Amino acid sequence: MEVSCSGQADVEKLAARLADHLGAGDLVALTGDLGAGKTTFARAFIRACLGDQMAEVPSPTFTLVQTYDTDDCSIYHTDLYRIKEPDEVYDLGLDDDRSGALLLVEWPDRMPEDWWQDALEISLKRPAGAATGEDEARIVSIKGGSDWQSRLTGMKL
Repeated sequence: MEVSCSGQADVEKLAARLADHLGAGDLVALTGDLGAGKTTFARAFIRACLGDQMAEVPSPTFTLVQTYDTDDCSIYHTDLYRIKEPDEVYDLGLDDDRSGALLLVEWPDRMPEDWWQDALEISLKRPAGAATGEDEARIVSIKGGSDWQSRLTGMKL
Protein backbone atom coordinates (compact mmCIF):
# COMPACT_ATOMS: atom_id res chain seq x y z
CA MET A 1 0.00 0.00 0.00
CA GLU A 2 1.31 3.46 -0.86
CA VAL A 3 0.24 6.77 0.62
CA SER A 4 1.13 10.13 -0.92
CA CYS A 5 1.92 12.81 1.65
CA SER A 6 2.12 16.41 0.48
CA GLY A 7 4.34 17.42 3.41
CA GLN A 8 5.40 16.80 6.99
CA ALA A 9 1.89 17.34 8.41
CA ASP A 10 0.54 14.49 6.26
CA VAL A 11 3.38 12.19 7.34
CA GLU A 12 2.63 13.01 10.98
CA LYS A 13 -1.11 12.32 10.53
CA LEU A 14 -0.34 8.97 8.91
CA ALA A 15 2.00 8.03 11.78
CA ALA A 16 -0.68 8.93 14.33
CA ARG A 17 -3.29 6.80 12.54
CA LEU A 18 -0.92 3.83 12.45
CA ALA A 19 -0.15 4.27 16.15
CA ASP A 20 -3.77 3.37 16.92
CA HIS A 21 -3.27 -0.06 15.32
CA LEU A 22 0.05 -1.19 16.80
CA GLY A 23 1.18 -2.34 20.21
CA ALA A 24 3.32 -4.66 22.28
CA GLY A 25 5.18 -7.27 20.25
CA ASP A 26 5.15 -5.25 17.03
CA LEU A 27 8.29 -4.31 15.17
CA VAL A 28 8.11 -1.38 12.77
CA ALA A 29 11.02 -1.20 10.34
CA LEU A 30 11.49 2.38 9.09
CA THR A 31 13.43 2.54 5.84
CA GLY A 32 14.50 5.32 3.52
CA ASP A 33 17.49 7.41 2.57
CA LEU A 34 19.09 9.93 4.91
CA GLY A 35 16.63 12.77 5.39
CA ALA A 36 13.67 10.76 4.11
CA GLY A 37 11.62 11.41 7.26
CA LYS A 38 12.12 8.27 9.36
CA THR A 39 12.67 10.20 12.58
CA THR A 40 9.83 12.61 11.79
CA PHE A 41 7.52 9.63 11.33
CA ALA A 42 8.74 7.96 14.54
CA ARG A 43 8.41 11.19 16.55
CA ALA A 44 4.78 11.67 15.46
CA PHE A 45 4.04 7.99 16.11
CA ILE A 46 5.47 8.16 19.64
CA ARG A 47 3.70 11.42 20.46
CA ALA A 48 0.40 9.86 19.36
CA CYS A 49 1.04 6.82 21.57
CA LEU A 50 1.89 9.08 24.51
CA GLY A 51 -1.13 11.30 23.85
CA ASP A 52 1.15 14.33 24.06
CA GLN A 53 1.88 16.28 20.89
CA MET A 54 4.48 18.36 22.74
CA ALA A 55 6.43 15.43 24.21
CA GLU A 56 10.17 15.66 23.74
CA VAL A 57 11.16 12.91 21.33
CA PRO A 58 14.83 13.28 20.40
CA SER A 59 16.48 11.37 17.60
CA PRO A 60 18.26 8.25 18.86
CA THR A 61 21.11 8.74 16.37
CA PHE A 62 23.73 9.11 19.11
CA THR A 63 22.07 7.30 22.02
CA LEU A 64 21.02 4.43 19.71
CA VAL A 65 17.86 3.78 21.78
CA GLN A 66 15.23 6.02 23.36
CA THR A 67 12.56 4.42 25.55
CA TYR A 68 9.03 5.68 26.17
CA ASP A 69 6.45 4.17 28.51
CA THR A 70 2.79 4.31 27.56
CA ASP A 71 -0.23 2.89 29.36
CA ASP A 72 -0.17 -0.09 26.98
CA CYS A 73 3.53 -0.89 26.55
CA SER A 74 7.06 0.43 26.29
CA ILE A 75 8.23 1.83 22.98
CA TYR A 76 11.87 1.43 21.96
CA HIS A 77 12.86 3.89 19.25
CA THR A 78 16.23 2.93 17.85
CA ASP A 79 18.51 4.20 15.12
CA LEU A 80 20.93 1.52 13.95
CA TYR A 81 22.79 3.68 11.42
CA ARG A 82 26.05 3.47 13.38
CA ILE A 83 25.80 -0.30 13.97
CA LYS A 84 28.43 -2.19 11.97
CA GLU A 85 27.42 -5.83 12.58
CA PRO A 86 23.95 -7.27 13.23
CA ASP A 87 25.11 -9.00 16.41
CA GLU A 88 25.81 -5.57 17.95
CA VAL A 89 22.04 -5.07 18.20
CA TYR A 90 21.89 -7.68 20.96
CA ASP A 91 24.14 -5.42 23.08
CA LEU A 92 21.35 -2.82 23.06
CA GLY A 93 19.01 -5.14 24.98
CA LEU A 94 16.21 -4.82 22.44
CA ASP A 95 15.57 -8.55 22.43
CA ASP A 96 15.12 -8.77 26.22
CA ASP A 97 11.40 -7.96 26.13
CA ARG A 98 10.42 -7.88 22.46
CA SER A 99 7.02 -9.40 23.17
CA GLY A 100 6.18 -6.73 25.75
CA ALA A 101 7.38 -3.69 23.80
CA LEU A 102 6.86 -1.99 20.48
CA LEU A 103 10.06 -1.48 18.48
CA LEU A 104 10.48 1.38 16.01
CA VAL A 105 13.71 0.65 14.14
CA GLU A 106 15.45 3.11 11.83
CA TRP A 107 18.02 1.47 9.52
CA PRO A 108 16.61 -2.03 10.19
CA ASP A 109 18.90 -3.56 7.56
CA ARG A 110 21.57 -3.49 10.28
CA MET A 111 19.63 -5.75 12.68
CA PRO A 112 19.64 -9.57 12.64
CA GLU A 113 17.70 -10.87 9.63
CA ASP A 114 15.46 -13.14 11.71
CA TRP A 115 13.98 -10.05 13.41
CA TRP A 116 12.35 -9.05 10.11
CA GLN A 117 9.99 -12.03 9.97
CA ASP A 118 6.96 -10.28 11.42
CA ALA A 119 7.94 -6.63 10.88
CA LEU A 120 5.76 -3.96 9.38
CA GLU A 121 8.00 -2.12 6.91
CA ILE A 122 7.35 1.56 6.40
CA SER A 123 9.45 3.06 3.65
CA LEU A 124 9.64 6.82 3.10
CA LYS A 125 10.95 8.42 -0.07
CA ARG A 126 10.75 11.66 -1.98
CA PRO A 127 8.67 11.49 -5.17
CA ALA A 128 10.67 11.76 -8.38
CA GLY A 129 11.01 15.38 -9.41
CA ALA A 130 9.53 16.74 -6.18
CA ALA A 131 10.73 20.10 -4.96
CA THR A 132 13.26 19.92 -2.15
CA GLY A 133 12.91 21.90 1.02
CA GLU A 134 11.90 21.64 4.63
CA ASP A 135 8.32 20.48 3.98
CA GLU A 136 8.80 18.08 1.11
CA ALA A 137 6.29 15.62 -0.27
CA ARG A 138 6.82 11.94 0.55
CA ILE A 139 5.60 8.60 -0.70
CA VAL A 140 5.08 6.23 2.22
CA SER A 141 4.96 2.53 1.38
CA ILE A 142 3.53 0.19 3.99
CA LYS A 143 3.97 -3.55 3.69
CA GLY A 144 4.03 -6.62 5.86
CA GLY A 145 3.02 -10.24 5.95
CA SER A 146 -0.51 -11.62 5.91
CA ASP A 147 -1.02 -10.84 9.60
CA TRP A 148 -0.39 -7.16 8.88
CA GLN A 149 -2.70 -7.17 5.89
CA SER A 150 -5.61 -8.33 8.01
CA ARG A 151 -4.78 -5.90 10.83
CA LEU A 152 -4.58 -2.89 8.54
CA THR A 153 -7.61 -3.72 6.41
CA GLY A 154 -10.16 -0.97 6.65
CA MET A 155 -7.79 1.49 8.20
CA LYS A 156 -8.19 4.95 6.71
CA LEU A 157 -4.80 6.04 5.46
